[in-house]
Amino acid sequence: MAMHVSGACFSVFSGSRVGNIKAVASEGFATVKTAEDKVKLGGSDLKVTKLGVGAWSWGDTSYWNNFQWDDRKMKAAKAAFDTSLDNGITFFDTAEVYGSRASFGAINSETLLGRFIKERKQRDPEVEVTVATKFAALPWRLGRQSVLAALKDSLFRLGLSSVELYQLHWAGIWGNEGFIDGLGDAVEQGLVKAVGVSNYSEKRLRNAYEKLKKRGIPLASNQVNYSLIYRKPEENGVKAACDELGITLIAYCPIAQGALTGKYTPQNPPTGPRGRIYTAEYLRNLQPLLNRIKELGENYSKTSTQVVLNWLLAQDNVVPIPGAKNAEQAAEFAGALGWRLTDEEVNELRSMASEIKPVVSFPLENL
Repeated sequence: MAMHVSGACFSVFSGSRVGNIKAVASEGFATVKTAEDKVKLGGSDLKVTKLGVGAWSWGDTSYWNNFQWDDRKMKAAKAAFDTSLDNGITFFDTAEVYGSRASFGAINSETLLGRFIKERKQRDPEVEVTVATKFAALPWRLGRQSVLAALKDSLFRLGLSSVELYQLHWAGIWGNEGFIDGLGDAVEQGLVKAVGVSNYSEKRLRNAYEKLKKRGIPLASNQVNYSLIYRKPEENGVKAACDELGITLIAYCPIAQGALTGKYTPQNPPTGPRGRIYTAEYLRNLQPLLNRIKELGENYSKTSTQVVLNWLLAQDNVVPIPGAKNAEQAAEFAGALGWRLTDEEVNELRSMASEIKPVVSFPLENL
């Protein structure tokens, strides 16, 4: 089974201080001159910005970037990183399996993020960047030591001595008890400030929470696919369990890989693997919702992207992490902060979206 793994989204085929913050000139996008108030990540002491940035596409040639990576795309990713910081967004999510180390000129996403941080700190030593990365529960990995070994490899690529958040990317076929032990060991060894999971079902989430609790370590987060048109966390008990246990839900795919931005139409569907999910037929069914999102955006002088991100923020205890490929996207994301849809508008969009069949997600979230 080939996997395309994302902090912004999963798809399966085969079947804090911010230094020198400045506004970014981007007409039509509301920018943030100072950092938004941060939120605590679950019961941990870690605070993150209310919205983060996913770095799945950085260096990737298996799903994004039309299967090619070059210097122009790297500069665009660097601009997305810098623009996010300039707009007060300091939380970046990556993973060891994002990007590529050898194919078609691509590079590992962790390596890129580490390089961007180093270059930024050379200009602005006081800047703070909150880094989240993930452990891949590959079938041949077993036990707590595999988690620590993978984490140390990630730290090497990032060029850091520790990261703020370390997550299990998905539930393993086996070895999950050991993986949770490994998270706890990472905290106790000072390699991470907080730990989380990703794509965990309600049952697995509760088990991980209880196992860490016995060691006095809070489970900070569960990163899952969640957007206006993919609300399975509301239906399978994951969102309710997060709220009950004080675990922050980190929402990947918050703009549905671009499908909710209004950029794509039945006549202009996305290219590459995304086109197999967001087909012309699906986009036709999506048009009434997209039209209403656009209308609401016009009422607030916001873009459709900013409206759908704000819809997620209105759910409370949710930190969206849209993927930013360039400076324009990063500046646009910042405009989702500092305002709020009304409860009536939030409910209206949910009602309209309920008429649309959800897209396929990562199957292991059902385990």
